[in-house]
Amino acid sequence: MVPDLVQDAVDLGELVGLFGGELIGDPKTAVLGIASLEEAGPQQLSFITQRRYRARLLECRAAAVLIQRELVDLLPPGTRGLWVTADPYLLFARVAQFFAARARPAPTPGVHPSALVDASAQIDPSASVGPAAVIGARVCIGANVTIGAHSVVGEGVTIGAGSCLYPRVTIYPDCALGARTVLHSGVVVGADGFGYARDGFEWVKIPQTGRVVIGDDVEIGANTTIDRGALGDTVIGAGVKMDNQVQIGHNVRVGAHTAIAGCAGVAGSATIGARCMIGGAAMILGHLELADDVSISVGTVISHSIQKPGLYTGFFPSAENAAWEKNAVVVRHLDTLRDRVRALERQLRKGQGST
Repeated sequence: MVPDLVQDAVDLGELVGLFGGELIGDPKTAVLGIASLEEAGPQQLSFITQRRYRARLLECRAAAVLIQRELVDLLPPGTRGLWVTADPYLLFARVAQFFAARARPAPTPGVHPSALVDASAQIDPSASVGPAAVIGARVCIGANVTIGAHSVVGEGVTIGAGSCLYPRVTIYPDCALGARTVLHSGVVVGADGFGYARDGFEWVKIPQTGRVVIGDDVEIGANTTIDRGALGDTVIGAGVKMDNQVQIGHNVRVGAHTAIAGCAGVAGSATIGARCMIGGAAMILGHLELADDVSISVGTVISHSIQKPGLYTGFFPSAENAAWEKNAVVVRHLDTLRDRVRALERQLRKGQGST
């Protein structure tokens, strides 16, 4: 039997009432979800943020398009189906969350029979523990938490209400997760930091006795790793968003609402301020400090502390190999060229002074 999708639709006017903005169109239009300008059908929403997509907008069949007031003039007079808002992309994100929540089946409360749960663990009755999950001693799991299949929650871990661990997440002992935290598959929180002292040719391990403390509303992408502190804690502030395959070293502190893109690495004891944006594959060396509201471009290596907000970039653009090698030779001799220029400037000043 084909499901009656219209039965699950939401009136466009109801959505505008929930999220704000101005509707130009029929408030009774049924909406089922969201899609791109090219693919949206008559029961879906789409959005536009740039004038260069005007051609796609004119051909769009969406029930309504989220659009800024200054872009409304892209359409012929009388065009219907516009949801006018100050920030279409932000509104798109909120509406997308709304439809995703409706489509996502609610987890079944309770502990799966195949899960291994220590008798001392405290699990709220509304929480869901999936197949083959392992819950250690003294663990405290809050209301409406979801623990995915094959996840491991170590001894003494606390997980705040509404959090979600997707399958195969590992939380080492004594770490703390705030409310509404989302950890995607493969995330490892609390593994030992990379701490060793050298004894001749051998390495002597420094025990990593700190924790990882994660604030509320944090989301961490697949296969990201966050190391526990050597002595104190590694701290991830509220609202932080991390992409896939990010490496956070021991004793790092990441300020609230900072976003870190995929494959970025932060070495031990670095401090990143609030509301920073770290581009993909960027590297931040250990023991450095980044001020609030700092943005780091893709692939940039940060080798010194940054005290002022702003955008920082440092990389050598790619080119044909022969040209790149020539430029690299020049870069390697910049210090020599600088000294020669300074010497020439001194000679020039002396010559001017003698005339």
